[in-house]
Amino acid sequence: MKAISPGFAAALAALVLCLGYGTASAQATRTWVSGVGDDANPCSRTAPCKTWAGAISKTAAAGEIDCLDPGGFGAVTITKSITLACQAGTGGVLVSGTNGINVVLTGGSFVTLKGLDINGIGPLAGSPAGVSMSGGGSLTIEDCIIYGFQAATSGYGVFVNGDDGAHVVIENTRIRNNLVGVQVQPRSGANVAIIERSVVESNPTANLSIFPGGTAVISQSTFAGGPTAIAYNGGGSVISYGNNVIRNAGLPTSTVPLQ
Repeated sequence: MKAISPGFAAALAALVLCLGYGTASAQATRTWVSGVGDDANPCSRTAPCKTWAGAISKTAAAGEIDCLDPGGFGAVTITKSITLACQAGTGGVLVSGTNGINVVLTGGSFVTLKGLDINGIGPLAGSPAGVSMSGGGSLTIEDCIIYGFQAATSGYGVFVNGDDGAHVVIENTRIRNNLVGVQVQPRSGANVAIIERSVVESNPTANLSIFPGGTAVISQSTFAGGPTAIAYNGGGSVISYGNNVIRNAGLPTSTVPLQ
C-alpha cells in the first residue's frame, strides 16, 4: 500500500475541519418544528426541532420557522428578523409566570408571528404578556389568539413598549381575557400599533390602553366586553376609520374623541 505523504494528510485534515465547522455553524433560511421533534436535530423538514427556542439559533436572520404539525412549541425571545408561522394546526405557546414571546429588536429589523395560540393560563399563573415588544423595528401579528395573561399588577395580550419608531401591526387576531388587551406605552419617543380586522374582548382593565407617545390606528375591529373599551392614560391618540364596533363595553375613559 502506498504511504500517504505528510503534506497530503495535513491538507485532508484541514478540509475535514473546515467541512465540520461549516456543518455545525451554518444557519438555514427555513427551519421546522414538530410536536414530536427534538431540539438536538438540525431543524430540517425530515429532522425537525421541538421548540421555537431550539430552532431560532439554527435559523438565519430574516429566515422562517414553520410548523410541520400541531404542537406546544414554548416561549421564545426574538432578537433578529424572523417569521414564526404555524398554519398547519395549533402552534401553541403555553406559559406560566413569564411572557409568551419577547420581541427585542433594533431599528430596521422585522418579526412576523402567524397562526399562534398563546396562552398565559389565567390569574393563578401570573403571566405578564402574551407578546411583549421592546426596542425598535416592526412586528406583525397575524391570525393569532392571545389570552389568559393576568399577572397581579399587569397582564397584557400585546404590550408595545418600544423605543422611538417601534411599529406593530395586528391583523385577524383575537385578544381576550387578559387584564389589558393591547397596551401601547412607549419606552421612548413614539410607538404605533395598527389593529385591523381583529377582536379585542373581555379584558377587564381595558381592551385598548394608550399612553403618551402612543398611537393606535384601528380599522374593521371589535372592542367588546369589559368596563373600558379604550383607556387614555394622560395622552396618546386613537385614529379610527369609523368602521369599528364597541359592543357591551364601557366608553373610552377620556373625553378625547376618536380622530
